[in-house]
Amino acid sequence: MKFSISYIIATRNRLPFLQITLAKLLAALQPDEEIVVVDGNSTDGAKEYLQELYNDGKIHQFITEPDINQAHGWNKAILMANGMFIKKIIDDDVFCYKAIRECKNYMLLNPAVDIVISNDLSSSLTSYKTIHKHSRLSQFEKWKNGLTPSFTFGDVHLLTRKSSLAYIGLYNTAFVMMDWEYSLRISHLRARISYYTGYNALSVGHVNTVTSLKNNRLVNEQGERACAFYEYAGDRAGISAWSKIKIFIGKRLKRAANANAQIPSVDAAGMNSIYSYYYHYISEINDHNVFEFFDSK
Repeated sequence: MKFSISYIIATRNRLPFLQITLAKLLAALQPDEEIVVVDGNSTDGAKEYLQELYNDGKIHQFITEPDINQAHGWNKAILMANGMFIKKIIDDDVFCYKAIRECKNYMLLNPAVDIVISNDLSSSLTSYKTIHKHSRLSQFEKWKNGLTPSFTFGDVHLLTRKSSLAYIGLYNTAFVMMDWEYSLRISHLRARISYYTGYNALSVGHVNTVTSLKNNRLVNEQGERACAFYEYAGDRAGISAWSKIKIFIGKRLKRAANANAQIPSVDAAGMNSIYSYYYHYISEINDHNVFEFFDSK
């Protein structure tokens, strides 16, 4: 069967988030879409949960084995994908599948477009009713007009044409901030990028956010190397703004945890309530506003 979109997930030991995210994805899934999951040999019950979903035919492809690093896991999922388009689903973030399909339909009508990026939202579990809006449209326009050779954007809202991978490549497994390097590479290659002013995703920051665990020294060293190679002067950030926010939130919470400070704990019911709020918010903002696509050509 031919799939229009492959939703890919790379995960390890994130069962509470995974259960919420997959429940939403399974409820929204259409017959011409597939789910591909790469588990990094989880030990928290996620592996067994995913195996059961796979055995029941609810997810289309599933493997569980150790990954060398985060990029390695995501690259495996990309290579397994059978869809015309690939959408990365991060296990603790929130997605609007209606908006994602708007981007897919746009790409079907514009077969030269390699990727679509969009505005996005962000929040923290500890103050979930505070939701921030983010846009990279001005950076996109400067790049489009030849004022900058490259620019950065997150991959949480990225939709990729699978056939374009032959040109833009996979994630660089040598980079800690793999999405940051990927955005610089794609833009520096002058790939065909279109920008959607709607909101495909909402990034959620918390104590176990993957970004909060990054090594500052490596981030800085790799940032300097990539900035030179991709001729990136920066726009007040060596890495994407939201990545910096997530690092700050995560490290602050980590420090509090190490100091035995009181960190608000969220049980399963609380998590479901928070994520229901997030999914309602992103649906409302997309349903009650008119958005546009801007092409780079």
